[in-house]
Amino acid sequence: MDPEPFEVGHVVREAINILSSSRNGVQISEALGTIKCYLGGTENQAPLKEREEFTRVHFSAFLRGLVSNLSPDWIELLTSDQQKELWDSFFLEGPADQVFLVLLDSIISMGPSFCLMKVISILEQFLQTGGMSALMWEVCHQQAQAGLPTFQETLLNKVVCLPDHLCNKLQGNNLPIFFPQNYFPLLATEIIQVLQRISDSLRDGLDCSISFVSQVLGKVCMHGRREEILKVLVPRLMDLTKVDCIWQRICWRLVECVPDRWIEAVVCGFVQKAPGADVLSRLLGNLVVKNKKAQFVVTQKLLLQQYSYATAVLQNLLGYLALDSLRRYLLIKVLKELLETWGSSSAVKHSPVEQQLYVSKAILICLSHLKEPEIESNGQELLTSMMGGMKCHLDSNLPRVRRLGMIVAESISSRITTDGPCLKFQVRLHRNDSPSATPTAVSKPSGNPHPAAPAVPEEGSDLELDSDDDLIPYDMSEDKELKKMKVPVYIRDCIEVLTGSEDMDKWEATMKVLESLIRRNSATTREVSMELAKVLLHLEEKTYIEGFVELRKRALVAVTITDAVVQYLTSQFYSLNYSLCQRMDILDVLALAAQELSQPQASGKNKPRSTQSPCIQTVPGSDSSQNWRRIVDERIKSKTRRLAKGQSLVEPACGPNKFSSLAGHFFFPLIQNFDRPLVTFDLLGDDHLVLGRLAHTLAILMYFAIHTVAAAAMGKSLLEFVWALRFHTDSYVRQGLLSAVSSILLSVPSERLLEDMTDEFLETQSWLADVAEKDPDGDCRRLAWQNLLLMENLLKKLRSVPS
Repeated sequence: MDPEPFEVGHVVREAINILSSSRNGVQISEALGTIKCYLGGTENQAPLKEREEFTRVHFSAFLRGLVSNLSPDWIELLTSDQQKELWDSFFLEGPADQVFLVLLDSIISMGPSFCLMKVISILEQFLQTGGMSALMWEVCHQQAQAGLPTFQETLLNKVVCLPDHLCNKLQGNNLPIFFPQNYFPLLATEIIQVLQRISDSLRDGLDCSISFVSQVLGKVCMHGRREEILKVLVPRLMDLTKVDCIWQRICWRLVECVPDRWIEAVVCGFVQKAPGADVLSRLLGNLVVKNKKAQFVVTQKLLLQQYSYATAVLQNLLGYLALDSLRRYLLIKVLKELLETWGSSSAVKHSPVEQQLYVSKAILICLSHLKEPEIESNGQELLTSMMGGMKCHLDSNLPRVRRLGMIVAESISSRITTDGPCLKFQVRLHRNDSPSATPTAVSKPSGNPHPAAPAVPEEGSDLELDSDDDLIPYDMSEDKELKKMKVPVYIRDCIEVLTGSEDMDKWEATMKVLESLIRRNSATTREVSMELAKVLLHLEEKTYIEGFVELRKRALVAVTITDAVVQYLTSQFYSLNYSLCQRMDILDVLALAAQELSQPQASGKNKPRSTQSPCIQTVPGSDSSQNWRRIVDERIKSKTRRLAKGQSLVEPACGPNKFSSLAGHFFFPLIQNFDRPLVTFDLLGDDHLVLGRLAHTLAILMYFAIHTVAAAAMGKSLLEFVWALRFHTDSYVRQGLLSAVSSILLSVPSERLLEDMTDEFLETQSWLADVAEKDPDGDCRRLAWQNLLLMENLLKKLRSVPS
């Protein structure tokens, strides 16, 4: 007869008592051998019913007794072979789930001792001999038979957090196998082993649950270790799913059974690790159709709520949606939502440029996957979205945003226009002029019906040539060169040509020599300076001249520094009947004139500004933060003492700072009326581009006012200006305000800054810290950090000065 159940428990308790009290090696080995019979695999193994009762009821208690009574006194009574057969085997051959929990709980509860090191050694062997795959396989069987959910949840937490437990316990004495970079790749290999056994079971017609493996994968990824586990798991799954449909089904179930709270981490990991859309489709199947959370992650979170992934990830993601007919409706849905975001004026204004670039890339990739029937059925909606989004982008103050708008609009137009003209932007670039984009209709080429992402053509490329290029050139070999135009030599003659002449050649020649005439004839210039400044300010380009805007601007700068017409220019900035471009030209001229006046001249005559001095960029298309950082770096470099060997450095030119007496005349008229709207001009309203340019110009004027009498008063007024506009919604304006703070910190004497503007200084410091952490624009954050460092250096300098 089979023994009663209580007899197995009695044998276990007797064995534990022997281990705790006996110091007889034979008695200990006999007690362990008796219990070993209940594990099976021996000649004298116990009956099946007793073995099942032992593993189900008594095994964990026996292991805990075995560990708690472990001591070097009796373990040394066993030979090395006996230790492996009668002690190690219980941990390496018994039920892996129970073994793992007992070992880990014992390690956590023990102090430094011989017993602790022995248990750690056993856990290391457990991992090295496939213990984790055995553990997961056993749990998969328990789940198929409705196992205990509480036990499985505990086991899941221990499996995923093993490196954390061991690191906290062992600290500097931790073993390499327990390091996260080693443990999680090992766990991935063990997962593949479990999946292989599941595959074999399915081929034999047996049911098996994969849920626990999915939970392990999901929790590991959620804990921030998806890189370590997926770098091993994904390549193996790629190979196994190439030709085997059962493995494909297993892989699909693996991700489908991941709990919703962890599905995002798993999907993101697979999308990043897959080398292509076809591989991703093979690994995920139709997960986005079956799982709403996965669909939300793929169509919303990865595309609209972040922008950190590379273009290859976007191609994988959108290509995955396009590869299966059941998923293509999501591709159309995603494209419409991307266009809605792209065309939102609020998103264009408040989201970082990097995010807008990310959305634009996604739109172009979606367009490349559209089929003709899809274009025909959604063409009108796409066209409407394109028109609204194009306007929002072209209204932006940031050149990168405007260019993105042009590229995306051209791409949409080329894809949805099957016949007739499509949208094409004619972009004209001058060296120091802002790009002016005008949408025009051009004939659509027939050779490329499906452009994925049309690029802006390079200057001089064949794409810029129009249809007239097909005409046969006229033979001009017999023509004679016309006599060169006589250029004016007097400034008054230049004024007459610019205001009344219809001779375009003479008009062009006048523009090219005007600056040099002004600088050579300073006395004559002073007589007609006001008249000349008015002519130049209102001058329009009658015929195309390369660099016309630059020529006009340089001539105005020459007039301004020869006979300071600053009062006229500053008064005209807030006058009626001026275009925005003219107002911005005034700001550019004042900034350039201030720079030239502030530079010492080696001789008594006015000369063009040195090419080695910091260059003020006045183009809206330039990156103001980078230019300002370069100027600040120049100032920092000039204040840094360096010991050099070899050839002596050339002494810089010395001379009076002509800007010193004029700084207030440049600065205060510009800053005093910014909050007073005019009929055609409202800085605090729609004209925020000019407001941004004003902020940058004031920052430049403040920068060149260093060591001037008016510097402190200018700094205080500029700080009030910054404080009033600090929450402006336009990033270009905020960049100008942050540049203004930089110039204040560099130009206002530190003593005056902290004595006369203490409260303003502290409030600005708090605001800068907030901008550095939360501003959506990357340039604003960088400028804020730069200003915080300048403030910190300023305070350190003052603390080092003895009182």
